[in-house]
Amino acid sequence: MAIEVRIPTILRTYTDGEKAVQGSGANLAELFADLETRHSGIQARLIDEAKGGELRRFVNVYLNDEDVRFLDGINTKLTDGDSVTILPAVAGGSI
Repeated sequence: MAIEVRIPTILRTYTDGEKAVQGSGANLAELFADLETRHSGIQARLIDEAKGGELRRFVNVYLNDEDVRFLDGINTKLTDGDSVTILPAVAGGSI
């Protein structure tokens, strides 16, 4: 099963500069574990083990342009040909 994962600039140090990588898994948890086997360190930036393996608070993940927090979170099912986009939350500015 091939799933395209789009990587934000801040995480590209883990993917040797690649903007997108291929992965596989039946759900997001399996996909991130698969990515970790080839891109060591990336999973820790996405998953908060202290909170039971949930997505980190400031990481947004989209499955085919839908926010997985409104689907099934880390357990969101994946199918061949899906596209997963990882985006860090952006905050800041001035009042």
